[in-house]
Amino acid sequence: MGTQLDSTSLQLPVQFPEAEDFLPLNGTDHVEFYVGNAKQAAHFYKTAFGFQDHAYVGLETGVKDRTSYVLKQGRIILIFTAPMKADSPINDHIVKHGDGVKNISIWVDDATKSWEITTGRGAESAFEPYTIEDEDGTVTLSGIKTYGDTVHVFVERHNYSGTFMPGYRPMKRSHQPEDVGLLYIDHMVGNVGWNEMNIWGDFYKNVMGFAQLVSFDDKDISTEYTALMSKVMTNGNGRIKYPINEPAAGRKKSQIEEYIDFYNGPGCQHIAVATHDIIQTVRTLRAQGVEFLEVPKSYYDDLLDRVGDIEEDIVPLRELGILVDRDDEGYLLQLFTRPLMDRPTLFFEIIQRKGAVSFGKGNFKALFEAIELEQSNRGTL
Repeated sequence: MGTQLDSTSLQLPVQFPEAEDFLPLNGTDHVEFYVGNAKQAAHFYKTAFGFQDHAYVGLETGVKDRTSYVLKQGRIILIFTAPMKADSPINDHIVKHGDGVKNISIWVDDATKSWEITTGRGAESAFEPYTIEDEDGTVTLSGIKTYGDTVHVFVERHNYSGTFMPGYRPMKRSHQPEDVGLLYIDHMVGNVGWNEMNIWGDFYKNVMGFAQLVSFDDKDISTEYTALMSKVMTNGNGRIKYPINEPAAGRKKSQIEEYIDFYNGPGCQHIAVATHDIIQTVRTLRAQGVEFLEVPKSYYDDLLDRVGDIEEDIVPLRELGILVDRDDEGYLLQLFTRPLMDRPTLFFEIIQRKGAVSFGKGNFKALFEAIELEQSNRGTL
């Protein structure tokens, strides 16, 4: 199954013994978006981001209430689901939030036990464990609610040998673009409301056994105008990392407040996807129409003084707008897309780690100034 982690092709995660790890988690299984038009959304992520067809469910497979296109690149699996009827909870989600992430699914050994443990520790059930099957085996699913309308789905698939899961059929249309080198999900960021960061940090600690990797306050993440605070929560094997952001007081409306206003509540702000060659990946993405935030060219004037020696030539980094930061373990390179939806909500981060386990603290000021420029252009700063 494509979601299983292969340590020969991925950077080995750092272990975090502070995490209790009473809930063994193997990695991200898939991410499901609720969207107004699944066919068009799937085409966009194929054409712009290099994802490829993987599986499908809809009217042709006997499903009457929804259509889902499953795309894959590296170890990343995305599902785009659209409702077929007006009186649908999927449609309700889209009316409220616009296109966005609904289910963040986690690959586990035992979905029933995972649900029992987390609900026993205070999580609200989204749905009880159930098993689906076909000629290729069985998959067991369960779910718990997290911030806003987001759900963590536990996926147990060790008894399944099919393409994705029962009910889906393999799909491969004629348009299959080349991948752009995206490998796996590095982290996923949630935006929550005022004074909710600690609540959800405690949720991941107490309900799911995570540890706090790092935290940032409004002194770390601020500009002249806006600020936010953030905690990064990680499971013990480091394969799943969830930064949680909340607004902080500033002179103008922060990006977190803008997100919550347009998303109508907390939700997934961005998905960070890893690559082994960010220069080539970003160059291809730009050529395919993906739009990125623009940082001032002056950012690169003293880059090497700030981060020390790096293997990359600074010329293509400047040309493509790629940011660099260093921690005690190494350095990372990163770049953020503009919002991928009509509403200024979800975006992607492209990240390459050269040993670093941090999240680009040294880039916060340049990044936030770039976001504030976008907000100003939208009239929402």
